[in-house]
Amino acid sequence: MATTVEELTVSYVEDGIETVKELDKKVLTKGAWSTIIYRYQDWNRSKEEYGPDKYTIRRYQKRNGEYQQKSKFNISSKDQAEKVIEALQGWIK
Repeated sequence: MATTVEELTVSYVEDGIETVKELDKKVLTKGAWSTIIYRYQDWNRSKEEYGPDKYTIRRYQKRNGEYQQKSKFNISSKDQAEKVIEALQGWIK
């Protein structure tokens, strides 16, 4: 388990293949409750290549010195990401 925000990742290796490849992450909040947005790609076994970029927002709680994931929201496409951005920009302005 991760003890710092910097150690948290969505990367996942199965049978020697990185099936979830983290491309980037931005820490939105730090502390006892931390929020991170990740950009990642899933491995497509049939095509033997990575798929399009995806995004996920994860919320972690630090308990007993280790971070535990408490919730997540997956943004499954570029189109959906743009709609989230548009909605937030509309509310903020």
